[in-house]
Amino acid sequence: MSVVAEKWANMPSRPGVYLMRDKGGKVIYVGKAKDLRARVRAYFSSGDERSQIQFLVRRVEDIETLVTANDKEALILENNLIKQYKPRYNIRLKDDKSYLSIKVTTAHPWPRILATRKIVKDGSRYFGPFSSAVAARETIDIIEKHFLLRNCTDHNFRNRSRPCLQYQIKRCMAPCVLPVSAEMYREQVRQAMLFIDGKRQELLGELKQRMQEKSDALEFEAAARIRDQIQAVEKTLEKQRMVAHWGSDQDIFGLYREGGFIEVQVLLVRQGKLTDNHSYSLEDLEFPDEEIIASVLTQFYQGHRFIPDEILLPVELEDRDARAEYLSERKDKRIEILCPQRGDRRHLVQMAQENAAQSFAERHDQEKAREKMLRELQEQLRLKRYPQRIECFDISTIHGSHAVGSMVTFVNGEPDKNLYRHFRIKTIDESSGGDDFGMMLEMLKRRFARGKEEADLPDLIVVDGGKGQLAMALTAMAEIGIEGVEAVGLAKMRVQAAARSAEIERTEERVFLPGQSNPVILRRNSNALFLLQRVRDEAHRFAITHHRKLRSRQTLISALDKVPGVGGARKRALLRAFGSVKRIEEATLEELLKVPSMNERVAQELLQALHGAAQ
Repeated sequence: MSVVAEKWANMPSRPGVYLMRDKGGKVIYVGKAKDLRARVRAYFSSGDERSQIQFLVRRVEDIETLVTANDKEALILENNLIKQYKPRYNIRLKDDKSYLSIKVTTAHPWPRILATRKIVKDGSRYFGPFSSAVAARETIDIIEKHFLLRNCTDHNFRNRSRPCLQYQIKRCMAPCVLPVSAEMYREQVRQAMLFIDGKRQELLGELKQRMQEKSDALEFEAAARIRDQIQAVEKTLEKQRMVAHWGSDQDIFGLYREGGFIEVQVLLVRQGKLTDNHSYSLEDLEFPDEEIIASVLTQFYQGHRFIPDEILLPVELEDRDARAEYLSERKDKRIEILCPQRGDRRHLVQMAQENAAQSFAERHDQEKAREKMLRELQEQLRLKRYPQRIECFDISTIHGSHAVGSMVTFVNGEPDKNLYRHFRIKTIDESSGGDDFGMMLEMLKRRFARGKEEADLPDLIVVDGGKGQLAMALTAMAEIGIEGVEAVGLAKMRVQAAARSAEIERTEERVFLPGQSNPVILRRNSNALFLLQRVRDEAHRFAITHHRKLRSRQTLISALDKVPGVGGARKRALLRAFGSVKRIEEATLEELLKVPSMNERVAQELLQALHGAAQ
């Protein structure tokens, strides 16, 4: 600690960012301050009794500071460093990848609209993310039905020779093969984006005017189609609640806490109507409300998220003006960050606070149910420790090739996908047909070795299999020197013919415990069995999904290798230009010819090989 004390004593009293590192040199916390010296000194010398702060500073072995010209630059730098290092003790909101966004491929001559969980810089426009996948898909369904935009892939679009079923059921104009006006199609795309963006009153005005024009021109069939679009828009408007009469775009933040357990609710208002909400649960944080809201804001507006005209907060922030200036530059329009004390805006913040409290109550009711399930599992399997963190391991092979191990992690009875891991089997010879026991042993030894080094171990591990697989888990723990982690094996039910009968018998799922010859049979439909099955099935799904990706990638890469003229240099150039084999497969001949050293003959042979491999 003396090294840290010496450093903060010599820190400048200027704006900037500080990075706290542990004994291994890993960044565990990133913060910003108007006065670096005063902020860091507060951690180590002011007797801060908050357990979260004490827990953090005990792990700090070094502090690095970066001075900036002003508070806004410090905010931007803090944002970038949190994304870069993903510090363990910074507040982390659930990644937007877990939410669906709506993507409009505006860079394509004939754009399509689709749901996606990945946001990439490809010239497309993204809307969302949507906290409800159902709402996002309903929106896309309405668009396909009433705006008649294509939903096929670019590859299918290029290679169609006649209209598909979507055209037959009047959900697409079939611009792939029919002489559709590009100008009219683009207008439909523009109106669909107004619909997605919540600007539905503006859209209604345009549609009603067009319907009247078509009706005056005696084009009654076209007018009827526009009427259906109007009805679809009005139907969605009926589901929304008017929250403000001035019709602005706002994000309203509400915070509710009970000690260190915090719920943050964000209400998204577009043109005065509540269109969506996001809820975030944060635990074991004793930071003040101002720090919580500041950290949430930093992460909430990362990436391509829409920035509204107003952001309403429940607490005042000392860097409010710097944040407003930063977001205004990103939006290219002046925005306001307000902490209203009275009036309609204050009522909106209070509504967000009430929603946060309600979400907190619902979430904790669910947590109580999960706790009951885990207590039952502990009791049924006679576990010494409460199984707060469960890891399950599975091996996936097909005909002894592409062996893949998977590890899924459940925390408090729910999957934590940030902790999922894949393992490529390295020491077992696949050509011999595969050794499932050996593969399991290798995977578990690697997992436990890293877990021991990082002091990051589960309470319970579940292996997919019987006594043999469980023995591998126990061997791995013994060899690495792991103590205190419990292990069980979950064997699937067996199907067998009953003696002297045509009927089929199914045995129950069996749970094997260390040092016990007979398995434990959990009651069918019991909470404990349901949880174990869910963990096991998730591990199997995770392994199979990755295994299929590997096989598909290998098939396509093999196709690249078989094309005459595509050697290592051209393969690297192709992957550098397109980023993945899948995008190479979707590329046109003209796009391939833009790659350095590529000629028309090789490009044509490459397309033929890839399309043949993908079928």
